[in-house]
Amino acid sequence: MSSLPVPVVTVGLLVASNVFMTFAWYGHLKFKTAPLLMVILASWGIAFFEYLLQVPANRIGHGHFSAAELKTIQEVITLTVFGVFSVTYLREPLSWNHLVGFGLIAAGAYFVFHRW
Repeated sequence: MSSLPVPVVTVGLLVASNVFMTFAWYGHLKFKTAPLLMVILASWGIAFFEYLLQVPANRIGHGHFSAAELKTIQEVITLTVFGVFSVTYLREPLSWNHLVGFGLIAAGAYFVFHRW
């Protein structure tokens, strides 16, 4: 087992898995002329690597984090990775309303992690 703290390993694996996930789900949008079956198979191939990282991240993190906390971490990471991907890879700008919406979702994470 790694000597790194559980949160570091968990978040690191979730970030890496979300990079694969984002390319699997949205990377094909730059290849609209490719046959649908081809992009589905390519997406499945990419998603395989997502699962190789996501499943261990949840296994390692569960116990330190609740399942709800793991899901919340994953969603905040997903939005962050997607934001970077959208701007850099797809060349689609994020406008203020996107940022406000993402911010509200991130603010919701406060309620999941806050001990009442």
